[in-house]
Order: sequence, then C-alpha cells, then structure tokens
Amino acid sequence: MARLGLQALGAAAAMMMASWAGAANAPQLAALAKLETGEWELRLRDDPSAPPRRMCVTMPHQLLEPANAGPGCKPFVVSDAPAAATVTFDCGAAGNARTDLRVETPRLIQIRSQGISDGAPFSNMVEGRHVGACR
Repeated sequence: MARLGLQALGAAAAMMMASWAGAANAPQLAALAKLETGEWELRLRDDPSAPPRRMCVTMPHQLLEPANAGPGCKPFVVSDAPAAATVTFDCGAAGNARTDLRVETPRLIQIRSQGISDGAPFSNMVEGRHVGACR
C-alpha cells in the first residue's frame, strides 16, 4: 500500500508541475491571488504514510496544472471565487483533467484532481502547505 501511495503522490506532484503554454495564457484567478510563492509541500491525503513531495512554486497557477498540461492543453475556468477555483484541461489525445482548489489560508490549500492521462484514469487529493522560500 505504501508503494501505491508513493506512486500516487508522485503522479500528483507531476500532475501539478507541468507549465502553462506561457504565463500570458494562465488565467488570472481570484483564488490564486492570495497564495504565496515559494516552496510548497504536497501531501497525498488518501495515503498519509506516503512521504510528502516538495515543489518550487514561482507562479501559483502551477498548483492547478495536470501532468498532461502541455502546450496543446486548453484550460477552461469553470468557477473562480476568492477561496476556491475549478479549472478543466482539454489536452486532446493526451487526455483531460479537472482540478478543484480550495484555499484555506495563503499558505494552506486542498487540491482535488481527476481525469484521464495517456488513456488511464487518475484521481488525487492533495494538501499543500507553503514551507518557505524555494531552495
């Protein structure tokens, strides 16, 4: 079970590290406006025994992105409020995804992502905590 948790957390971290086709294409979301940049620790909520992953967030929209969000992916903002956002991604043959982000504080978020990536379904629930400056 721990190995599956590690794989799921790895997939969740990878899912959130892809970049938008360009910062100019990144939607300006109210929910992201108050998030701090820097190093974030991502913990898989479905498997508390899985070790956390860390990522350097230079632009908060990185926390919304699925792994298959390459240059051909098209984001669509489903909802945007100061404390929550939902974005879907259409990535053509690579798949699709929906990411729901809930902001508890500028340093604590909950992320739920699900979709299809390279023909396989995925679903992850991740808690993100800002832990300081990027190393």
